[in-house]
Amino acid sequence: METEVKIPARGATLDGNFTMPPGACGIVLFVHGSGSSRHSKRNRFVARTLNAAGLATLLFDLLTPEEEAVDMRTAHLRFDIDLLAERLGSATDWVLQESAARDLRIGYFGSSTGGGAALVAAAGRPHAVGAVVSRGGRPDLAGGALPNVKAPTLLIVGGADDLVIDMNREAMAQMRCQVKLEIIPGATHLFEEPGALEAVASLASDWFTQHLSAR
Repeated sequence: METEVKIPARGATLDGNFTMPPGACGIVLFVHGSGSSRHSKRNRFVARTLNAAGLATLLFDLLTPEEEAVDMRTAHLRFDIDLLAERLGSATDWVLQESAARDLRIGYFGSSTGGGAALVAAAGRPHAVGAVVSRGGRPDLAGGALPNVKAPTLLIVGGADDLVIDMNREAMAQMRCQVKLEIIPGATHLFEEPGALEAVASLASDWFTQHLSAR
């Protein structure tokens, strides 16, 4: 069952949707990309796949409606990776204090710029985060945080997304944790091709199930 929640953050309150399937083995926090929100159809599709696999999910807005309105004009906040990582940290704190979820291992699923924010946040919370998956992500935006990521990380990129493939390969070279690159043949940045998003969801489900179920 999906529940609407409010997540306190420094100087903001973030809207979220929390789903807890029976007997959940872990929880995945979704970190949306620039210009998106918790209502992202692609992320919600992946979330349903994770729920079916026994994983709880939290989709939440990284920006408030007021901040989003400003960002639509300036496009500055969507690339403020430190701010986005801080907001993800606030959502992580919410999970750790939520009675239904606080005993579950935590994973991050980041898309586009959210992939960079997820890696920065994971580097800052090595004991709290058990796995990271990046979909068409920008791990290069994590910069100096990359060598400090401890969580097993799966980087998923479309085979036709050449520039992002290069960015992900360069980021991999800086990471010291378990990291794997999966390229979906023929897929572009948004994975709109038939079967592409299903492949992403399946890979993410397997990765999170493997790493969040293990104790």
